[in-house]
Amino acid sequence: MNDNNNVNQVQFPLIGTPAPAFVADTTQGEINFPADYEGKWVILFSHPADFTPVCTTEFMTFASMHDEFKALNTELVGLSIDSIHAHLGWLNAIRDYSWNGIEKPEIKFPVIADIKMEVARLYGMLQGESDSNAVRAVFFIDPAGIVKTILYYPASLGRNFPEIKRILIGLQKAAAESVALPANWEPGRDVIVPPPATCDGIVERNELVKQPGYKMLDWFLTFKEDSAD
Repeated sequence: MNDNNNVNQVQFPLIGTPAPAFVADTTQGEINFPADYEGKWVILFSHPADFTPVCTTEFMTFASMHDEFKALNTELVGLSIDSIHAHLGWLNAIRDYSWNGIEKPEIKFPVIADIKMEVARLYGMLQGESDSNAVRAVFFIDPAGIVKTILYYPASLGRNFPEIKRILIGLQKAAAESVALPANWEPGRDVIVPPPATCDGIVERNELVKQPGYKMLDWFLTFKEDSAD
């Protein structure tokens, strides 16, 4: 039975705050997080346990998309409350699997061994489902080490990887271009120009939208064509 007092005391990182720092052993050696990843985006994610079916499909999918994330200046870091030897045995087994068009993937990103549950507690990965298995958490951390987005999934539900990549691309676009993204935004679709903050700004906006590529529904809601190639 879960201890409700422990659940109530779970601490969570907050969006817009520095990612909690830690040093940990991984399948790729020791890491100092997030300092070792300065200048890069990071997707830090947890899984309930090694040698489990949903987690295996997720790791195969992450492995198949590894180069896509690298091309987006993004590193992957996994975690579960298992030992290094358990991780190594599981990752080695995955290299013989084929599923959903993914053929014998190699896991090239580090997987944290968190037997003492120190990182899991630091990132709010231990919740009401279990006192000893992490939920499926996903943290998007920017090149300055700031938490930008947090997702939590239950053990029974595999993650949506197109959505993970969409979130990453959206966060990068918002940061690079100082824009916002509307509901159901996908790369290549119109973005939102931040609303004016003054009366003069409204006047300027009315002039701006006369240029090609802009569409204003109201003074506070202006769309711009995506500048991506």
